[in-house]
Amino acid sequence: MGIQPVSGVSHEDQTAPGQTEDQQNSLLAQSLKKQEENTTSLHEMIRDAKEKADAQREKFKLTKVTPRYGDAPLEAYARLSRAKTEAQASSAGGYARRRIAQLEAAQRSDPEHADQIKAAITQLKKAVTRANKKKMEISREQLARARQKRMIRENKRREAQRIRQELRKNQAMRAIRESGYFKETEVANRQADQLTATKMELRAQAEQLGSMVYTSVDAAAQEYSAAVQTAEAVEAPVSMPQVDVQA
Repeated sequence: MGIQPVSGVSHEDQTAPGQTEDQQNSLLAQSLKKQEENTTSLHEMIRDAKEKADAQREKFKLTKVTPRYGDAPLEAYARLSRAKTEAQASSAGGYARRRIAQLEAAQRSDPEHADQIKAAITQLKKAVTRANKKKMEISREQLARARQKRMIRENKRREAQRIRQELRKNQAMRAIRESGYFKETEVANRQADQLTATKMELRAQAEQLGSMVYTSVDAAAQEYSAAVQTAEAVEAPVSMPQVDVQA
């Protein structure tokens, strides 16, 4: 029995190489299109994340009421300024001590406004010290008035006049000093408010940046996966046409 010539290549097998090349081109085109879609999607996701962050920040500003921690030292100084007796000055100092205890508790429960609370506590501690100082001043003034009356009884008008002028001078200087307490507290409150606002803004920007980085990494992973799939498709071995050998 003789060996017949090889003639088993079909028409479908002859066109297989052309079809494989077309498939490769199609896969490449699909990969490029997918990468473009991923890039567009990335930009859209970044824009959406930024818009959401901005909206959340504006909502936070509108809905959340900032506690007025700085009012406590202002009230303490107002009471101290009105104090005319040792008991009233002591009461102002007691108010400041109570508010210090309350703010120290708030400092643990409201760390977001830690700078404002810290500034208020600092001013309240000064108010306690200044209340004690005013108690001593009022006590000295009472002694000076008693001495003034004695000078008048003893017909020492000039000495009585000197004591009265010294009392007025001390009271005027104290009024100026107590007015400065309010200005000092207002400056401390304003600085604490600015510091808190700056930190909140930086935190919002960090959260926004974190969202953008996460989105970028996710999109990059998708692009890498698409590229790997394309490379695997291109480098896949091409099926050779089969040859039928008949005995």
